[in-house]
Amino acid sequence: MASGEWCLIESDPGVFTDLINGFEANGVQVEEIFSLDDDSLQQMKPCHGLIFLFKWQETDASNENMVKDSRLDEIFFAKQVITNACATQAIVSVLLNCTHEDLKLGSTLSEFKEFAQAFDPQMRGLALSNSEKIRYVHNSFARQQLFEFDSRDEKKDEDAFHFIAYIPFKGRLYELDGLKEAPIDHGAIPTDTEWTDIARPIVRQRMEKYSEGEIHFSLMAVVSELRRKYERQLEQILADSALTDDERNDKTSHLSILIHEEERKRESYRIENLRRRHNWLPFIVEMLKAYATQGLLVPAVDKAVVAKEAEKKRETDKKRKRI
Repeated sequence: MASGEWCLIESDPGVFTDLINGFEANGVQVEEIFSLDDDSLQQMKPCHGLIFLFKWQETDASNENMVKDSRLDEIFFAKQVITNACATQAIVSVLLNCTHEDLKLGSTLSEFKEFAQAFDPQMRGLALSNSEKIRYVHNSFARQQLFEFDSRDEKKDEDAFHFIAYIPFKGRLYELDGLKEAPIDHGAIPTDTEWTDIARPIVRQRMEKYSEGEIHFSLMAVVSELRRKYERQLEQILADSALTDDERNDKTSHLSILIHEEERKRESYRIENLRRRHNWLPFIVEMLKAYATQGLLVPAVDKAVVAKEAEKKRETDKKRKRI
């Protein structure tokens, strides 16, 4: 990968959580949201931002309710000026606009915010794309390649996917999309309402743009670190003299299970990210050599081609049935 380039980032909570930690921020993590119902979002509290991945289309270029006043000096918004940087820009958009006590930005993001806060969105985007520390963490997930391909040979009609963020900021809901000129104001958040309740119909409306049964989007939430949240709840229960022994045992047992699950999940993230970063190319080359030496390479390729064609036919048949 050439200096200055940014790699594609997988939409995965483990990857995004690792990016946050790589930026030296802590106290928050990323969770995937599979449902927009009340119970699912309730479990995410406190939620500091939503990161939405979707297949970008020309119709997504609406500029309604764009912020053009002095709020631009308060909201940290950066224009995306380089390809593939939208994943990190979405994360940074959430973190640099979050004031919750659970979040500790760390030196990398704190210094960047202090440096770029006075810039306009275009200059902030340039500053972000030229931050060696942030780009290094982002590109730690770059996939190894046997050959470097000329980007001019890429298909022009290839699907383009894009990350944006939704955040609460000073009582209003904003959409931060680096491909736009400024934040989009989605209105006030009533004092007795969770901000995610206001964001939910907006995200759902975007999802409904796509054909039924097709998956062109994913949704993740930046939330306070769940393990710490459960540990605080456990401390409160142990200190609550009003609870009976049975009540206390039930609650502590449940929280202990949740804490253990978070530890297991973090370990799973660590292993998966090690595998993502590992250079598998030498192993693949040696495996192909071994297959070729034993006369198994061509039959294996033929078998894979047949399997791929069969899978393609099944997907085509499914689409025809939906139509």
